[in-house]
Amino acid sequence: MEEILGGVDREDGEHLKIAIGSDHNGIAFKKLLTEHLRGGEHDVFDAGPATEDSVDYPDFAFAVAEMVSKGEADRGILICGSGIGMSMAANKVRGIRAALCHSPEEAALTRQHNDANVLTLAGWQTAEGDVMKIVDNFLNSEFEGGRHGRRVDKIKAYEEEQS
Repeated sequence: MEEILGGVDREDGEHLKIAIGSDHNGIAFKKLLTEHLRGGEHDVFDAGPATEDSVDYPDFAFAVAEMVSKGEADRGILICGSGIGMSMAANKVRGIRAALCHSPEEAALTRQHNDANVLTLAGWQTAEGDVMKIVDNFLNSEFEGGRHGRRVDKIKAYEEEQS
């Protein structure tokens, strides 16, 4: 695993710690996003991989999801070819609400309505011009609570019952 890449404090005094990982199909977007986030107000932990050699996506999904679950990262970003495998693997980790988003609107809504804490992206299906907007919407949108909070609480309660 690679080290945390420096970020700058946000104007409101808060900055996010972002864990990011991919498989070999998502590495180009991971590099692009890491540079984008590192140049902004966030600290970024790159969970790998470092090359385009074939890898097993669950290894990286679990690494990112565990960091978010343990509070070592505020949010996670995962990228693979379809985004589906990463989402499935990340959602196996307690406390993770990973959501596959294809548009900036979906990214904002999944934070506002579902309090998603891990964003998954489909490298094969996401336009390069949209990827930054999707990630920025995910990171800058806040959970609305209210009726949405009641629903997220039901998910959390069910998860607790399964332990």
